[in-house]
Amino acid sequence: MTQVFKFGGASIQDAAAIRRVGELLARFRARPLIVVVSAMGKTTNALETLLAAARAGETEEYRDRLETLRQEHLTTVEALFGDRAGPVTERVEALITELDQLHRRHASRERPFHYDQTVCYGELLSTTIISAWLDEAGMATEWLDARDLVVTDDCHQAANVDWQATVERVRGLATDDDKIRVTQGFIGGTTEGVSTTLGREGSDFSAAILAHCLDAEEVTIWKDVPGLFNADPRRFDNAVQLERISYDEAIELAWHGAKVIHPKTLGPLQQKSIPLTVRSFEDLEAPPSTIGRDTRFDTQTPSLVLLEEQTLLEIRSRDFAFMDEPRQHDILGRLVEAGLHASLIDAGAMRLSLCLDDGHPDRLEPLVSSLCADYAVVRHEDLTLLTVRHADDALLAALSAGRDSLAERRNADTAQRLFPSTQCQGTWHIPL
Repeated sequence: MTQVFKFGGASIQDAAAIRRVGELLARFRARPLIVVVSAMGKTTNALETLLAAARAGETEEYRDRLETLRQEHLTTVEALFGDRAGPVTERVEALITELDQLHRRHASRERPFHYDQTVCYGELLSTTIISAWLDEAGMATEWLDARDLVVTDDCHQAANVDWQATVERVRGLATDDDKIRVTQGFIGGTTEGVSTTLGREGSDFSAAILAHCLDAEEVTIWKDVPGLFNADPRRFDNAVQLERISYDEAIELAWHGAKVIHPKTLGPLQQKSIPLTVRSFEDLEAPPSTIGRDTRFDTQTPSLVLLEEQTLLEIRSRDFAFMDEPRQHDILGRLVEAGLHASLIDAGAMRLSLCLDDGHPDRLEPLVSSLCADYAVVRHEDLTLLTVRHADDALLAALSAGRDSLAERRNADTAQRLFPSTQCQGTWHIPL
């Protein structure tokens, strides 16, 4: 059965990393194998900056950034291929020229359209180099353009997949030959051949789309960490790896802000019970983490999520009326219109509390202004939200000790408490 591997930007950031990917793939002889690849390193960020310069008409900055992008990729090609770099260099140069031409052509178009026509070149460049390197290393490959495989609508920067059309195009990839199929994550195309992008976590989603269409045996996402953890190791000094969790548990953690696999990636896999494994490309012997249907391990270890830079809005009716369903409907409708997600929602008889991320002031401030026009709103800033899955009372009490809870919510599986950020600095410890 087909295997799908996905490599992110960190795993292919330079020539040394690409060589390591080649060595890794040489150890996995199972076929058919589809390899989905992101842009190299921070290339997508560089392309977004290039886009901004193109749209602002900053010609000198645009030319400088385009040349930097060109040189970074050609340096990688030279380091990999040496005096045999000619054919790959020509392909990279051709892609850079196409990118430049598209910026000139679309700089006056609406930004989402312009974005999708140009930012996709990060993945086109990386897969061109990697496919050529795998051939050089003795592994036969076939380079595939994901814009011809993943069919979407024209909702640019967040395109929706046309599943029926995509299945029809992808089916033929599951062949019995010895080739590795190399394609891009994050990008797709309309039936008219217009480039699109899939939005947040798009490369992981691409791997899931292909696996779903091919009824794959497994998806493996290769990262610089051995797997998924029950808390952020940078904030919790005794975080432990979760070797097995269910789709539902992973989705719950993602919903509450954990840096795990995005729900839109898990959905297509869950529909067909295709497991997703997270493995370390730095330590192939390290035990991986697997997300699948088995729920037996979900409650064995509590999982914790810290979200910083949070704002709490306490909203009340000006006439001291109940915070009933029509008022909640109005307030939550405004939240939807603002394009914001509430990390915590808590309702009382005369109050509705919303915990929102400070990271989108362009959306948050208009929402607050709108609510203040019709409601009494008290705002608390600089807060940290702690979410704990499968916590007992003793664990919650220990984590909350010395901290003032401004809002709380709890159900059978999840507890949330909101604290002043000044009380949440430094490293946390999970009481055992």
